[in-house]
Amino acid sequence: MSLAVLVGETVGRAVPVVAGVLGAGGVAVAALPARVRMRAELRRRWRTWALAAPLFLGAFWAGPAGAFVLAAGLGAVAVGEYARMAALPRAERAVLWAAAVLLPAAAWAAPDTLDVRVVGGLLLVAALPALFSGDAAHGFTRAARTVFGLLWIPVSLTGLVLLGDTAVAVGVAVAFGDVGAWCGGTALGRRGPLARPLSALSPNKTWAGVLGSAAATASALAAVGAFTPLLWLAVLTGCVLGDLLESMVKREAGVKDAGTWLPGFGGLLDRIDSLLLALLVTMAVTL
Repeated sequence: MSLAVLVGETVGRAVPVVAGVLGAGGVAVAALPARVRMRAELRRRWRTWALAAPLFLGAFWAGPAGAFVLAAGLGAVAVGEYARMAALPRAERAVLWAAAVLLPAAAWAAPDTLDVRVVGGLLLVAALPALFSGDAAHGFTRAARTVFGLLWIPVSLTGLVLLGDTAVAVGVAVAFGDVGAWCGGTALGRRGPLARPLSALSPNKTWAGVLGSAAATASALAAVGAFTPLLWLAVLTGCVLGDLLESMVKREAGVKDAGTWLPGFGGLLDRIDSLLLALLVTMAVTL
């Protein structure tokens, strides 16, 4: 069976699941009384989900070309947000933007070319701007931040193309996991051992949220017919650690959000931070 057929079948299973959850969520959010403090924010988040879900699933429905366009588009925006937070010079930004398009393109057109030689080339290219500028004061920091950005964003998003039907399952499960974490934290994270924060980087992320995310990701993977213990652990790792990873970057940059344009979330990185790490871990354990 071809990859395109497998992806189409997974999208076909995901559409009614996502539509049902969005519909139920829309009714619940619309019914919230005015006294609920987060009502306006929850409504903004639901509208963003309602727009993002068909774009994500529609890209995969269009086949490998659609997955490439999705990966390149997300990468271009996310790289811009990261480069601003990391205060990268223009040359390093150009490297990241080029990688955001070229790596998914290679995954689409010639996936066999993506091997250890590409990794070595990325490390070299990331260091070249600092090396040729002779920046003795900040050159290593610039190169290190560029390498991190390459791995975190373009390399991770390449998984949208390489993973095929698994990428659809991962994307849906991460979305459910983020909602599950919020529900778990709200319902169980007010007191007791489950209220303990995972890290000082993000005090609102508690063990109750991990429990909620674990249940939601398992349910989502099962609903789209993709559950395996290994894939579930990969997705859960992304959901739990992806947000903390971005929080670390934002805290050093001294910003609350990666951007301001995405209603209810902030920037694109604030929305896909868990997806990035989940894709990277999934590629590591499945490819």
